[in-house]
Amino acid sequence: MATNFYFNNFTNSMEQRLIEDLIVESIQMFGQDVWYISRSFGALDDLLNEDDLPIYDTAHMLEMYIKNVDGFEGEGDFLSRFGLQIRDSITFTAAKKSFSEEVGLNNNKAGEGRPNEGDLIYFPLNDKIFVVQHVEHEAIFYQMGALQTYDLRCELYEYSQERFNTGIPEIDNRFKNYETTSSYVVNNAEALEIIDKEADNFTIQTEADTVLDFTETDPFSEGGTW
Repeated sequence: MATNFYFNNFTNSMEQRLIEDLIVESIQMFGQDVWYISRSFGALDDLLNEDDLPIYDTAHMLEMYIKNVDGFEGEGDFLSRFGLQIRDSITFTAAKKSFSEEVGLNNNKAGEGRPNEGDLIYFPLNDKIFVVQHVEHEAIFYQMGALQTYDLRCELYEYSQERFNTGIPEIDNRFKNYETTSSYVVNNAEALEIIDKEADNFTIQTEADTVLDFTETDPFSEGGTW
């Protein structure tokens, strides 16, 4: 037997908008303001579909609800063979309507207005940055036949030579010192010597250029012809 067609609760757009507005208002009342930092491709590998040099160049203020009421999840702080590791994780809930209005329309990488894995969230409450690992779009299961929220499952971000130019000083200044003193992304060998006074990179690079002179007549650069 089919359901009663006189009571179809999944096509009334007015009720869908009502639930959506209530969720947006609830997040604005009980949530936190965070910065959503979008990622741009700096050196996309079309074969492996990877980007070794992502650029974070846009940030948008957005309200999100924190689902972890008792504290951070994940493995927490522990000692490993590499030293102290901090593996905090957190789940943010964002309204689809708010995300589309604040971020989706201004972010050309967001596809159809959805968050992207790999984007960052700056959480001012504890002054930490988290990376989006997974976006769950069916956390609330079709109230009145629609989806109203995203659940963003995030882990604590670890800096790895990414470039930041969001225009938000509290975000950019955090990594500016790393980029100039600890980053491996440099323009030439002379820049390495500026960072490390004990290095002799320019001399090594000059000698390597004379030895590794691969040509059609000398493919192995051993000084002979083949």
